[in-house]
Formats: sequence, C-alpha cells, structure tokens
Amino acid sequence: MARFKKDTSKSAPGINTSSLPDIIFMLLFFFMVTTTMREVTLKVRILPPGATEVQKLEKKSLVSYIYIGPPIQSRIYGTESRIQLNDSFRTVDDIGEFIYAEREARDEADRQLLTTSLKVDKEVKIGVVTDVKQELRKVGAFKINYSTRKGAIAENR
Repeated sequence: MARFKKDTSKSAPGINTSSLPDIIFMLLFFFMVTTTMREVTLKVRILPPGATEVQKLEKKSLVSYIYIGPPIQSRIYGTESRIQLNDSFRTVDDIGEFIYAEREARDEADRQLLTTSLKVDKEVKIGVVTDVKQELRKVGAFKINYSTRKGAIAENR
C-alpha cells in the first residue's frame, strides 16, 4: 500500500498586517470619545447612607458638589469631618464664595437651575451638615440634593 507523505518544503503564508494600524487607531479613537475624565480628586471618604426612594438627577452639568467626610489621609489631616469644595479642604465660610463662583461659571439662563448636591459620609455628625445648609440658605442656594446609594435603610443603623 502506498503512503502519503506531507511535503515539508512548503511554508505557511505570512499574515497581512497592512490594516492593523487602522484598527488600532479606530480603537484608540473609540476609547478617547467614550471615556469620561474625573473632575475632582476625592480627599474625603464618602460612604453615603442607603435610601429606598432614590431619584436620578437629570442634568448633571448643572450640579455643584460639596463633599463632607473624614479625610482619607487621616495621619496628615486628622479624623474630624472635613468639607471639600472642588479639590481642596475648605471651611463653612468658604461655601458662599464657592456657590457664587459656580453660578458665574454657568450661563445666565442656567443659574436658576443650579442644584447643590451634598455627598456626605454616613458617619458624619449632623451639625456639620446643618452648618453647610445654613450657609447655602444665606447665598440663596435653595435647591439641595442629598446623594445616597440605593439600598435598605435598615443597614444604616
């Protein structure tokens, strides 16, 4: 009986890589368009309380955030709750200036729609939050939102 032998002298054809740069640039462009950049670097720990009735904010471009919580670097800044506006720690007295700057950064028509969102750690004492709310009332920022996470209230106790 005859045997069939493979011809080992033939080599596999090379892979065509001429379209590889096009594919890479297309992926790069896709990720550049779809990625959002973080606007603020958090310096405080935020574990928001849970809530059962949660609504999403419609226009996030019209929201100013105030972060209240214990500092992440507790060795440097201590363990007492701090207020963070943009990328720096501030006091309650600086909130009025912050709100005025946020209003000036918006269009004239959007200034009345500006919402202040309080992102507060669930362990923060209510006195700090009350002081922030009083300062917001003084500057006429009456639209306040409390950021929470969706979950049962029973887990907050």
